[in-house]
Amino acid sequence: MAFGQSQFASELKTLGINVPRGTLGRLEAYAALLIKWQARINLVGPATLPDLWRRHFLDSAQLVPLLSLPQGGGGRTLVDLGSGAGFPGLVLAIMTDWRVHLIDSDQRKCAFLRQVALDCGVLDRVTIHARRIEQVTGLLADEVTARACAPLGELLDLAEPFIGEKGTGLFLKGAQAEEELTQAQRRWTMRLDRRDSISDPAGKLLIVSQLKRKSQ
Repeated sequence: MAFGQSQFASELKTLGINVPRGTLGRLEAYAALLIKWQARINLVGPATLPDLWRRHFLDSAQLVPLLSLPQGGGGRTLVDLGSGAGFPGLVLAIMTDWRVHLIDSDQRKCAFLRQVALDCGVLDRVTIHARRIEQVTGLLADEVTARACAPLGELLDLAEPFIGEKGTGLFLKGAQAEEELTQAQRRWTMRLDRRDSISDPAGKLLIVSQLKRKSQ
């Protein structure tokens, strides 16, 4: 049986997340738009479309309970780097009440993100930056997320200006996570928590805080 929205909701229940019917409906609308736009622009790997509820929606949504951890600040702002088709940032905007900034330099993907945010009723809390990550300045976040954006060492370079002193990075990584972490720790010190992904047996969630660049 294909992994669909009922399996999606069941898997999230194991994390203590009850997904309202209305949220499932918005994600269903998201899925329909993704399939429609994929015919015109390459948003995700074509082979992942039949399994998008697991490969993309569940992969993103497993970050939701981590947003409830104490962040040491009063805001609820999330910055998603290299948003692409909106994973995980736009899924998190749909499933929570956080203010979300999506950053991607591809104008066509940003048009897609804007359409999904509009159709799913979250455009009032979503800001789309159609620019390179390095060009977005003056924005501090409680959480910075990324998936398939860059190797961890490069990703930390990009994330540092948004994380600041109190923010946290939530990074979805694949089988190379430990190798990337070893490389990154040559230049960075950080508090790190590793968790297994529930959507990918080889995947890891890296929770990064107290990020500091090592002196050269």
